[in-house]
Amino acid sequence: MTMRVTLLGTGDTTGTPTVGCECETCERARARGVERTRFSVHVENERTGDSLLIDASPDFRYQFLRDGVSLPDAAVITHVHFDHLDGLGNVYRLLDSLEVYAADEIDPVTGESVAETIENDYHYLDAVTVRPTTPLESVSVCGLDVTLVPVDHPPLLCYGLAVEDPETGAKLSLTGDTTYDVPDASRDVLADPDLLLADAIVPAHLCEYHPIGGRHEDDAGVPRTFGTKHMTREGALSLAEDLEATETRLVHVAHYYPPEEAFEHPLAVDGEVYTL
Repeated sequence: MTMRVTLLGTGDTTGTPTVGCECETCERARARGVERTRFSVHVENERTGDSLLIDASPDFRYQFLRDGVSLPDAAVITHVHFDHLDGLGNVYRLLDSLEVYAADEIDPVTGESVAETIENDYHYLDAVTVRPTTPLESVSVCGLDVTLVPVDHPPLLCYGLAVEDPETGAKLSLTGDTTYDVPDASRDVLADPDLLLADAIVPAHLCEYHPIGGRHEDDAGVPRTFGTKHMTREGALSLAEDLEATETRLVHVAHYYPPEEAFEHPLAVDGEVYTL
């Protein structure tokens, strides 16, 4: 028995195609019948039949209908930006119960943890039970070992995570929304995955269009961070090499990729399925 990983949403905050956008990349996505909706990942533990949702996309309803995956038994929320959180409202009348795991660290910007924000914002949903979770400490969820890890996504606290099958050793790692500056302790937890899902919002050559450019350049001067919040494609691939990932798919992808690059390996699109 295995982990079955379905990429429900592989796009950034506007998705691809972007509403109202007629850029060549969005037009090519429409012509090819592919899309990148807002970020979300479904992990089914085929041994137990339980399923875990990683981030609750605003496109929740559409994603679940399109890909035909089972409704989640539990969820993990990495941070409180709307494109990762607001899909929780979709559990209304769909689920009798949903345990939601989220970090218990107090964010100095908001004055509350991710767990507390979910508790406060979704207090009206009887189905939701929030499970405050300490980063870097593994918890058992849906028969899988889940570990949240701090990453770098200012100004808010944000987390990546590792999901491991304790019986088979299969491992899925997600960087979460982050720059290349992932702390060493977090890298240790994310290391050696069978599959890595890495934030790669744009290619490095687009950093010239960001108001502050790029950061965390490699030895050749290629920026591995786009601005302040996300990795470039090159940064994500560099991190994947650092982590010794067996397979890497790039997610949280923006429609700013040039059309000749936007659908090339290893950039993911919605609906991809991996068995670990």
